[in-house]
Amino acid sequence: MPRQADTAYTEFLSDLGATFRPQRQWVEGRGLYLIIGHFFSSVGAGTWLFSLWLDSRLGMWMAIAAVGLSGLAHLRFLGRPSRFWMMFRLRTSWIARGFVGMNIFLPAACLYVLFPTGPLGWVWFILSIVGMTFLIVYKGNVYAASKGVPFWNSPVLPILYATYAIRGGIALLLVALPFTGASVAAEQIGIIELWVAVSAAVMLGFYLGVMRQTNLAARRSVVELTRGRAAGAFYLGTVCVGLLVPIALGVVGVGNPLSHVGLALVGLFSLAGDFFAKYTIAKAGIYAPLMPAGTI
Repeated sequence: MPRQADTAYTEFLSDLGATFRPQRQWVEGRGLYLIIGHFFSSVGAGTWLFSLWLDSRLGMWMAIAAVGLSGLAHLRFLGRPSRFWMMFRLRTSWIARGFVGMNIFLPAACLYVLFPTGPLGWVWFILSIVGMTFLIVYKGNVYAASKGVPFWNSPVLPILYATYAIRGGIALLLVALPFTGASVAAEQIGIIELWVAVSAAVMLGFYLGVMRQTNLAARRSVVELTRGRAAGAFYLGTVCVGLLVPIALGVVGVGNPLSHVGLALVGLFSLAGDFFAKYTIAKAGIYAPLMPAGTI
């Protein structure tokens, strides 16, 4: 432990003396649990959306499980989980808004799956939709509200994260196909997954293009993402595994429909890519310089 503390302190001093200081709190050490929490909550919310559309009971339970895992990851991220109640600061914190959405979604979704009919069925349905909307919207805004990291401080990022949430929901349903057989519309989901994957690729390219045209710290983050400390995970995880492979398999599937196992692989690759997209965007975050470059 002392050696780890010394290493962390040395790293902190090194970062403090750098013009472009990397953001580490939300991606390294315990911060990785925040990425995991955001990943599971977006996948769960997207899965709930498409499970309602397809009337997939298994998909609904998978969505609830994913959001539940997200809650556990968020609590693990906290330094003192017993003080979770202090997260309820809706006026100032997007994380708090997401936490409230999670607390609306979980009981309402469970009650809707258990009691979909009856006088309260529509109440649980509407509350689950409200909670789901919170979960889809809040993640991108958590980062976009961080003015100290210009790479995140963009209105494009919440749209990109919402796109990935929808894609993650489709992907999880695809992963379940070998276990559900024909209980969900496999061809429909496969085509939607291809369309959303292409949309995510376009949105990601647009986001990086916008960030290249902004301030120096944001441009440095793009360099970190494409040629720096996040480049390996970005090209292998986000681009290759998460975009190129699913899109290629999806194009093949348009002319020659894939088996349920093939579609499940598309889902797995997509989920991996969704995680790495969140991880690498967080990893590439650079704080705005406290002093202009070249003056230190």
